[in-house]
Amino acid sequence: MLRRDPFRAINCCVRLEFFLFLLIYFIFVLSLSFLSSRKMRSLEDFFLASRNLPISLVYLSLCASWFGATSILVSTDEAFTHGISAFWIMGIPATLTVLLLAFFLARPIRQLPIVTLPDLVELRYGRLVRHFASFLIVWYMVVLASSQMVAMGIFLKTFLGSSYILSLALGTIVVLIYSIFGGFFSVAITDGLQFFLLTAGIISLFFILFDASSLKEIPVLASRLGRPDYFNFFFEFKKNFLTVLSFTLAWTISPIAWQRIQAAKTDRKAQRGLFAASGTFVLFYILLLFIGILSLPVFLSRDFGSPLISELISSKLGLFLGGILFVAIAAAIMSTMDTAINTGALSLTRDVYQQIFPSDRIKGIISTSRLATFVVGALAFLVATKFQSILKTLGLASEIMAAGLFVPGIAMIFLKKRLPAAGFLSLTMGGGFSVVSFLCEAGIFRFNWPSWPFSVPYGLALSLFGFLIGFAIEKYRKR
Repeated sequence: MLRRDPFRAINCCVRLEFFLFLLIYFIFVLSLSFLSSRKMRSLEDFFLASRNLPISLVYLSLCASWFGATSILVSTDEAFTHGISAFWIMGIPATLTVLLLAFFLARPIRQLPIVTLPDLVELRYGRLVRHFASFLIVWYMVVLASSQMVAMGIFLKTFLGSSYILSLALGTIVVLIYSIFGGFFSVAITDGLQFFLLTAGIISLFFILFDASSLKEIPVLASRLGRPDYFNFFFEFKKNFLTVLSFTLAWTISPIAWQRIQAAKTDRKAQRGLFAASGTFVLFYILLLFIGILSLPVFLSRDFGSPLISELISSKLGLFLGGILFVAIAAAIMSTMDTAINTGALSLTRDVYQQIFPSDRIKGIISTSRLATFVVGALAFLVATKFQSILKTLGLASEIMAAGLFVPGIAMIFLKKRLPAAGFLSLTMGGGFSVVSFLCEAGIFRFNWPSWPFSVPYGLALSLFGFLIGFAIEKYRKR
């Protein structure tokens, strides 16, 4: 007679409890998306919430879309391993980006007669350059969404006992369903809910670790583990600075931020939402930093092969609090994933489909928008099956925007002249560099290529060089 393994039974029970927490949350967000689907009448309804988003949803949606996989899983892991210098990974670029947008770019962006970023590209650089920009934006959103899918697969498999691919598919399917039916308004509402869950879970975890650990013993433990720079904020400065550069440039020109700025009711409300988000970012990333550092006495060795947050939830928290934080982390990953998919679908619909098949039919546009949402999600899923490093995938996504679109993107906001040659050379040289970088990291090309983030200055320099050459050509033509 076979003996029953009591530990296996307990493990299955815990997995069932986590699955039930997740199921309840999934049912809620799916119900919300079906209710939102009745309000969809036009392209702006689906992708910009009819340009009527209140300041609260601008703020919550911005915060939730930034607090994704890297913010939580990678930031805490980096803080646990490297200490206080981990704040460079996400805290500084996120805060710096929204401040730049609030002070300098929110008003100019809202005054532009555009729906998507390629609309402005066409105004300044012409139709051919628009097509190149559309390709880069859709590809950026696909890779960005895939980075969150990687996180979803890694995170869920620890708790559900399923394979990476099955966990990846489960999270992707739910996000696709509510994004397809509810559009951007559904994304913004669910982002708000996800942010509240995440805030409650992270604050609770911080106080539990603060009560269980002693800051005084952490420097001694770090030194004993061979980490003398644990409290050196400028440790690995060159790498961290290039990471900040890559993320800040990419997010400043990212359609995700632009979409939320344009969806706000007024310029002032867009700015106020951005300023509120910057303060929240500082507080939130400090909490994540200390969660990683305070975990050092709890886990003196990291041999469990899963993210630090996963181990804290499964072994150090009770079932109820652990279940809440489990859902909160899954929700945070989904909030960035749904944002990337929705924004990528906007560009695919507006900047690809409508350029080939102009149509004013309302029903046709909504159906096409939903199909585009599915296509972007499916492509991201395929990329996620090839990469299983969250930070690396996110970094490669940021390089697409930083090298390909930052220079021509910022120039076209403030320059009123048409400069087709400048836009074409800048975008193709910088964007081409980022595509080759991605293919090298994927192992498709075997070039001796600098890895991210050390590749970013090369791509940015190429983009700037191309713009200046093109600008000189345009001036020569007008003589």
